[in-house]
Amino acid sequence: MTQFTLELSEDEPRPIVRMKQPFEFDAMLDTGAVFPVWIESEELLKNFGGKLVAQNQSFGGFGGMTTGNVYRLPLFQVGDLIFPDFPLIVSPYRLPCQMILSATMFDELIYEIDAQNHWLNVTVPDTVNIVRRLKIEDQNGRLHILCMHDE
Repeated sequence: MTQFTLELSEDEPRPIVRMKQPFEFDAMLDTGAVFPVWIESEELLKNFGGKLVAQNQSFGGFGGMTTGNVYRLPLFQVGDLIFPDFPLIVSPYRLPCQMILSATMFDELIYEIDAQNHWLNVTVPDTVNIVRRLKIEDQNGRLHILCMHDE
């Protein structure tokens, strides 16, 4: 079993962590989100190696259906979790962060938001690898996401 802890912002009631890889930015863990979403400028994401995969894709999010562009980052990391060829959707939205970390990114993990002490605690069971592959697919005009774990 692997465990790691990320510090949450003390200035925000939402679970926002300061990410440092592959670049520095703020991300909010949204336990109801299916897709990881970049809500800042696409140009900034491109500067950090983001590559456009598909444009104007419909997806469920932000309380209904919306659209966004699908990008991939060569490598993304959350604590000890490694996401090679990481897919995410770019869709501008107003939040006090640049990205939404989705619940699907933490599939089969144990995670605890400790709002009192400002920590995000993550436990990776021995049966789950820290290398995780997200796959965004289009089925009948609707996006869905799969999380696969390397063995």
